[in-house]
Amino acid sequence: MSDSTLGAVRKFLAFSALAEVGVALAMLIDPALVVSWLLGVEISSPGTLLGRFFGIALLALEVACWPNPQRAESGASDFRALLIYNVLFALYLAYVGTLGNLGGWLLWPAVAFHAVVALLLGWTRHGERRIEAAHT
Repeated sequence: MSDSTLGAVRKFLAFSALAEVGVALAMLIDPALVVSWLLGVEISSPGTLLGRFFGIALLALEVACWPNPQRAESGASDFRALLIYNVLFALYLAYVGTLGNLGGWLLWPAVAFHAVVALLLGWTRHGERRIEAAHT
């Protein structure tokens, strides 16, 4: 994988991180609206509280994994955390949409988005390892 390809993938990942920060902030402001668009259902007061907890956790994950130009390399733990989040979130949303019979207009785009991000994370990490191995 060339350095320019890795750069393009990193730009996409930065964009996806920014999108996730947007989702986190939306969950903090109006979780009922996000859940309605994503799952096509209304939530109760406890669901609103849990939605805000999710928003806080998502925001914390994104801040913890945000690219840091001071670091020589992206940490493997950052990749693992984001990879696990995106794989599990895509799988769970697909489960909810198929077997759970739920779905708003954002469900399948969200499944696709998280699956693509997970693939790009794996691809980027694999490419970085190959470049590191070639330089040693």
